[in-house]
Amino acid sequence: QVQLVESGGGLVQAGGSLRLSCVASGRTFSNSSMGWFRQAPGKEREFVAAITWSGLSKYYASPVKGRFTIFRDNAGNTADLQMNSLKPEDTAVYYCAVREGLIYYSASKYDYWGPGTQVTVSS
Repeated sequence: QVQLVESGGGLVQAGGSLRLSCVASGRTFSNSSMGWFRQAPGKEREFVAAITWSGLSKYYASPVKGRFTIFRDNAGNTADLQMNSLKPEDTAVYYCAVREGLIYYSASKYDYWGPGTQVTVSS
């Protein structure tokens, strides 16, 4: 059974940094893409960043480009999200997700999800 677990969320002041981690287990994730999404209260879940299994291709949403960086380990079972220069508008529950094949921006294209981790940025 596939399981994703996120960690690293918390409360931080604006301008600060957090690093989120996602560990996937239950099967081999070769040829899969791992993504991070977020959902703020009253808003739809939105794409944040994603990375291919090889780690060679990375994509970022415009609001986080230049501030967030996604990493993947050699085994392909973890994906970290380094978040710098955090803003209050980054406050949300952050979710890790996995899908087979190429990166998609749509949450509906992802097959497996973690329970989420709360990130709160105070002004």
